[in-house]
Amino acid sequence: MKRTGFMVSALAAAVLSATALLAPAAQAAPPTPPDASVAAQHLAALTVAPEGSLTGYSRDKFPHWITQSGTCNTREVVLKRDGVNVQTDASCAAISGTWYSPYDGATWTLASDIDIDHMVPLAEAWRSGAASWTTSRRQAFANDLDSSQLWAVTDNVNQAKGDKDPAKWLPPLTSFRCMYARSWIDVKYRYGLQIDSAEKSALNGLLGAC
Repeated sequence: MKRTGFMVSALAAAVLSATALLAPAAQAAPPTPPDASVAAQHLAALTVAPEGSLTGYSRDKFPHWITQSGTCNTREVVLKRDGVNVQTDASCAAISGTWYSPYDGATWTLASDIDIDHMVPLAEAWRSGAASWTTSRRQAFANDLDSSQLWAVTDNVNQAKGDKDPAKWLPPLTSFRCMYARSWIDVKYRYGLQIDSAEKSALNGLLGAC
């Protein structure tokens, strides 16, 4: 019996070891937003107002994917940051690697399957106060690597999100929704953007489930 027990334990250890080898490496991510309790305080401090108009909006008014260093632009920096074993060519384009999308839990091996999502979309920011910003501030917002604004995610999931706020769209992976709410609030608080009442209600609900 002891010999059998030893063999079973050895087999279990071997299986666990093999599983560990197959599991994806720990993922990098944007800077971590404040925890739920601080996020709730920040949410309470935001100005609640109806969404503004999209009149005059253009993505070109938020210059994005600017050069960060050498030949690397913001998209390429995020792909490198959030991927595993990312290899790039001479122009800094990702030619191989693995990316885990926290919005839906999917894993991809082609950079073309990945979008870099603005946690708070550019059009949403425009309607929430960015229409009055300078172009340089809009550029900083669209390329912000110091907050939880930029995420490498599955392209069609990002396209489904569009410019919707959390009252209208949430990531399919429910286990990520607390982080999503904290990140959304963090970005809006950092930039002094407004929220509408439905958006605030949705965010409060998400924080309550954290």
